[in-house]
Amino acid sequence: MPQRGHVILSHGLESGPQATKVVALAAAAEALGWTSELPDYLDLDRSKDPAQVAVRLARLVERCRAARGPLVLAGSSMGAFISALASLEVEVRGLFLLAPPVRIDGYRELAAAAVPTTIVHGWDDELIPATAVVAWAAPRKDELMLVNDNHRLSTHVEYSAEAFARFLARLA
Repeated sequence: MPQRGHVILSHGLESGPQATKVVALAAAAEALGWTSELPDYLDLDRSKDPAQVAVRLARLVERCRAARGPLVLAGSSMGAFISALASLEVEVRGLFLLAPPVRIDGYRELAAAAVPTTIVHGWDDELIPATAVVAWAAPRKDELMLVNDNHRLSTHVEYSAEAFARFLARLA
């Protein structure tokens, strides 16, 4: 199978590069002929300092600039936040965001390039209200899947991986 492009999957704040969701998304991408990488931000996340968001973003942008071929960014929670912001600095074909914060206290509001974007978010997200994500996505006309789950989306891992596979297939 020819290589379709490259996916960088960024984990959430209290997670890691072996987190269930990003690993499932990587497997879905690789099954379709995309290469993938899962950066490790654990060293930055320990402090939970909003200033580290900029360092996390810079690390992702650096990885993006080193990537070859069409690039897709995906992430969960804080990983979704920095993926969206990185899309303003590097060329990406698309964004796949799981439970994205619409703002980080002490940092800034969510922003993203005008590229194909799919969002999966839980109706019962205890950290980021679903209504805030709807309000953010609506003017962009992003594909938004609201599911019966909380912030971790733990009962929708397979669903998210299948949605990611469909998203990548549309981009190919």
